[in-house]
Amino acid sequence: MFLHITDAKHIEEYKVEVVFNNGKKGIADLSEALSGPAFEPLKNQVMFSSFIVDNELETIAWPNGADLAPEYIFFQAFKNDSSLQEQFRKWGYII
Repeated sequence: MFLHITDAKHIEEYKVEVVFNNGKKGIADLSEALSGPAFEPLKNQVMFSSFIVDNELETIAWPNGADLAPEYIFFQAFKNDSSLQEQFRKWGYII
């Protein structure tokens, strides 16, 4: 099963409540992702909060063209869930 974001809303600062197509819902702090040319502008919280769920990409995307892989957002939302650690290792988020 490929992971997709079906719904998302801005909570505060760089935190987003996300719902995935596998039924899991969580809050992802995306502050660690805000570096590099596409993501620097998103440090402005007004711009950060302007994301949408892009139905074609099946993840969140911003008006400046930036987007994040749904797997990365899933990791940020559930990185402390011990039952998911093996999956995160397979994805390369944990060494």
